[in-house]
Order: sequence, then C-alpha cells, then structure tokens
Amino acid sequence: MQDGGKAFGHECIMPDIPPPLLQAKDYAQPSVFRPEHLLREARRQRGLPDRDVPAICVLDPDGDLVRYGWHRERARPSPGWACYHTELAEITLKDGTVVGVVGNAVGAPFAVLVAEQLFASGCRFLISITSAGRIADLGEPPYVILIDRALRDEGTSFHYLPPEAGSFVSAPNPVLLARVEAELRAALPPASGTPVHRGATWTTDAPYRETATAITDAAAQGVLAVEMEAAALYAFAAARGALVTCFAHVTNTMGQRGGDDFEKGEDEGAVTALRVIDAAAKAFRTGEPSSAIQGKAP
Repeated sequence: MQDGGKAFGHECIMPDIPPPLLQAKDYAQPSVFRPEHLLREARRQRGLPDRDVPAICVLDPDGDLVRYGWHRERARPSPGWACYHTELAEITLKDGTVVGVVGNAVGAPFAVLVAEQLFASGCRFLISITSAGRIADLGEPPYVILIDRALRDEGTSFHYLPPEAGSFVSAPNPVLLARVEAELRAALPPASGTPVHRGATWTTDAPYRETATAITDAAAQGVLAVEMEAAALYAFAAARGALVTCFAHVTNTMGQRGGDDFEKGEDEGAVTALRVIDAAAKAFRTGEPSSAIQGKAP
C-alpha cells in the first residue's frame, strides 16, 4: 500500500497496482477498431473516391510547411484523404515526386492516429519533422537531429510495445536510417549553415512539465533534444512493420532566452524542412523498386 495523496494535502490511501496504461494489453492481438473502418465510413459519408495517398507522406506538427505550400501555390488538396480530423496537402518536390503533408498533428496520440490512417490509405514511408527544444548544447539553434531513438515519456508507445521493450524505442529500420543520414548530410553540408546531428530525443506528452529534474535526467541518458511524437511513431512503426523516420528541428531553448528563441530560419523553417524531406525521400527511393513509388507529378 502507498500514500497516494498526502503530498497534495489529502489523506488518500491507494493500492499499489499498475496504472491502466500498463494493464490489459495483449500486444499480439489486433484492434477491433481499425483505421480502415473509419476511412470506409468517412468516404461513404463524404462521397470521396477510394484513392491512395502518395507513397511518401510527411507529418508537419507546426503546420509551417503546409502554409508555405499553399502560399507558394505548391500545394493542392489530396482527393482521396478521408480523415475526419485533418487535411492532406500534396506538394511536389524538386525532382517531381509528390508527397502528402499533414499539418498540425501535434503530440504522440494525434501523430500515431494520423500515421495509422496514412498507412491504411497507401502511404509506404512516413517522415516526421517537428520543432524541438535543446537539451544537449550542440551549438546555437536552429539545427537538425536525425532521431535514432527516443525516450518513452508518453502513453501511446505503451499501446504498441510493452514496457519490457525498454525506456527507449529505436528507429526500427537501421539500413534505411543509415541511407537517410548519408543523404541528409549531403543535402545539408557544413556550408549550408544548418548543422546536422544524429542521436536520441525525449518524447513527452506534457511540454509544460519539462522540469529541471526531468531535463537533467534526460541529459544524463544521452538525450539531445525534447519533442512530442518520435517515441510513439517509432513504436507504431516497430509494431506495424512500417517505415518511419523522425527528425527534430531544434529551434529553441524551451523559452529560456528572451527575444531570439523559437527562430526556425527561412520561411519559418519550411525551406529546411523541404531539404530534409528531399533527402529522406531520396534515401527511401534508392531502396524501393520504381514501380512501388507512386505520386510522380505529370
């Protein structure tokens, strides 16, 4: 037994049992509620065509890339996207490849909800590029981190991988990750002004509970930055056999500096994001037969 409420001024005795998040999980059992079911009904209700999304899709939690695409007239609505909660913009990369971009899918639960639906809709490779806060001092932001593992300080990953899988969840395809790193460093060489790093991040559901103690603990575990999606997306990828690569665009010191924090670079970071996406897409294409790559612009 433990005293669960005394610190808050209450005499509340609570049983020493695991929270619901860690109970009643059968990781081999399929879900009754499937993304295909939701998409089927959304298409029926809205009269949408049963059409695949592009093979390469992007999560853009801040929405800056989507806004840039609309402003520069580089984006168009994806005709077959049937999600109730988001819109999918199709943007053409410099080599003519069309990618689907979902903006504002912030946080682990929302990111994985959208990821499930994207892969059920024809996505073959998902890229996430999210703003992140600096933990390790790697220089002045902004810079890019290719996330190779993420600390599980959120709830969604525990629905896909058991606690015994470890405190960190790694990018599930090391061969693809190595190709992405090589292409990223070629796309953003030192002369580009945007440093590139590879390493671990801390994924949290509670950005306004990033306490000094939590930050120190994350740093001690080798974490470079803090963000809100990567651990859950990598857990989803591992459980589903999906190809997902996550990037952190480190833009801030968690508001500790006044006047020059949260600066993302040119066009609110969209130019950097496009370079990252170009590199990741090229790495994916080099490992896929040309017949598997959809979405080439006419």
